[in-house]
Amino acid sequence: MTLDSTQGVKDASPQVSNPPVQATDSLPPNPFPTNQTVPFWRTELHELNDHRSTSELPGVCDVLIVGSGFSGASLAYHLVQSYGDEPLPSIVMLEARQACSGATSRNGGHVKPSPYFTFPQMAELYGVDAAEELAEFELLNVLAVKDLVEKEQIACDYQLTRACDAMLVQSHADQVTAAYKKLQAAGVSCIRQVQYTGPRDAEQISGVKGALCCFTFPAAHLWPYKLVMHLLSLVVAKGVNLQTTTPVTSVSKDLESEKFWVVETPRGKIKTKKIVYATNGYTGYIAPQYSQKIIPIRGICSRIVCSGPAPHLPNTYSVRIGAKASDYLIPRADGSIVVGGAKPYLLHDSSLWYNVVDDTKIVEPAREHFEGYMQKHFRGWENSGAYTDRVWSGIQAYTTDLVPHVGEVPEKPGQFIMGGFNGHGMPNILLTAKALAIMVKEGKPFEEVGLPRAFKTTKERLADERNLISR
Repeated sequence: MTLDSTQGVKDASPQVSNPPVQATDSLPPNPFPTNQTVPFWRTELHELNDHRSTSELPGVCDVLIVGSGFSGASLAYHLVQSYGDEPLPSIVMLEARQACSGATSRNGGHVKPSPYFTFPQMAELYGVDAAEELAEFELLNVLAVKDLVEKEQIACDYQLTRACDAMLVQSHADQVTAAYKKLQAAGVSCIRQVQYTGPRDAEQISGVKGALCCFTFPAAHLWPYKLVMHLLSLVVAKGVNLQTTTPVTSVSKDLESEKFWVVETPRGKIKTKKIVYATNGYTGYIAPQYSQKIIPIRGICSRIVCSGPAPHLPNTYSVRIGAKASDYLIPRADGSIVVGGAKPYLLHDSSLWYNVVDDTKIVEPAREHFEGYMQKHFRGWENSGAYTDRVWSGIQAYTTDLVPHVGEVPEKPGQFIMGGFNGHGMPNILLTAKALAIMVKEGKPFEEVGLPRAFKTTKERLADERNLISR
């Protein structure tokens, strides 16, 4: 991540000086390890965890969704909702492992938009108007998740709050502040949501030791697994056929009818008129045209608990220790803290995280990063007795041009995708799924469903040889 005084934030993505060459023949034969680390979010398993709606796979369906995380569940929910009292088409959801066992259940529980930090880079890449669309869309998603939770009465610990980004390195703080003030002077609309606090009061306002400045803005936190499992229970009750431990191994055109795609699994084949890839970091394994565009990135997360009463934290946080390292955390009502990041223990060796789909392992030195974390960084936590309860890994998906791929797959009529959320799935997915559901059901073009223009998956993006993850 670098900054300059004229452009602001240049890159908020992971850094790799020489990203490994990607080729389909170098990918592991089984991209879905079964002995994965156990995140805190999956310590209370739902009854649908190993669910199969039918003992055998159906031979044919109208819509097939690959993936049962936030993307797949949100898409299924919006499809079901759109039919109302009309007869529902046959919808099958295939999950390679257990329901919601991938990235959604392994993240930090953070619904955090990016209204200022990544804006300059997005403006440089896609123009100011497109950058505003991206930022405003994330802000809208925070409230859309709130509306959904309230409408469906989902018990997922949703809390609408503010995020606080604290800068701890002077040069970085100066550069981010300059970029923020430039956006403010330009009248960028989403910047109105951001509150800046300078060096005099930053530590007191943020509660972060050594904070040189801080920025706060609307955000939320929740129990992501419980959110998704509630959505899955709603759609399964309406007739969606959920099949867990059923990985897709290939997708090909039906030789007997151009209307169908043939989806191969170890349990047999399914023919479908429409297929939606909602597999994020695993997309390239079944849609090879994305294997060099949507890159699996391993991340590390933890849960910290106190031996006694936990000091109050009013916000969610990002602790930015210079341009290349940051951690994010949310406080939970039970007094525990979920902290993710530990990038200093990962970024020096790209083989630990870049193009990695293995969530069975933890980069052991990263565990040390979380020990004493709260005592080190937060005022009032010195005598809290806070310690690391558990650490887990999860697979994110970054795109080589830093924006998701959404829409109908180029030159593959009937195939759709929503994936590559660059570590920002929670403040993007719900409204993305709502828009994609319209495309799937009604056949409307991308431009008519209200998505940020930069999201559209195109032949040009697939042909683009840039890899901005390495910037």
